[in-house]
Amino acid sequence: MSLFNILDIAGSGMMAQNVRLNTTASNVANANSVTSSAGDTYRAREPVFAAQLQQQVTHQHGPLGAGINKDLEALGGVRVAGIVESNKPLIQEYAPNHPMANEEGYIFKPNVNVVEEMANMISASRSYQANVEVADAAKNLAKQTLRLGK
Repeated sequence: MSLFNILDIAGSGMMAQNVRLNTTASNVANANSVTSSAGDTYRAREPVFAAQLQQQVTHQHGPLGAGINKDLEALGGVRVAGIVESNKPLIQEYAPNHPMANEEGYIFKPNVNVVEEMANMISASRSYQANVEVADAAKNLAKQTLRLGK
């Protein structure tokens, strides 16, 4: 695996965690919104990640060019397969004096748990940082390899 492939994999991880952070921020921003009907209420969203494997065929010539040795090298990464809405029930409150209350006096709040969202935000931030450190280590290895030629 080349250093460029490592950078691609770390980059895909950073992009995925960026989507996770944006989704979490959207959930937190809408946590206190109120509507008068369940159909219009914001629902918590979660990104779905999928492993991204790609087979790369590398050709290496044997001694004196006697033949071609084909090695399969699996390249990895992650991609965002989609963003799904949570199927947890919405929060329904009886508040007849609220301006957004429906005819029965109920208001609907999103199914966002702010504590869970903050834990997701910390986890995504640390995962992003881990990918940055992998990319930085690969960059430093490339620099050291270039210095060997001096």
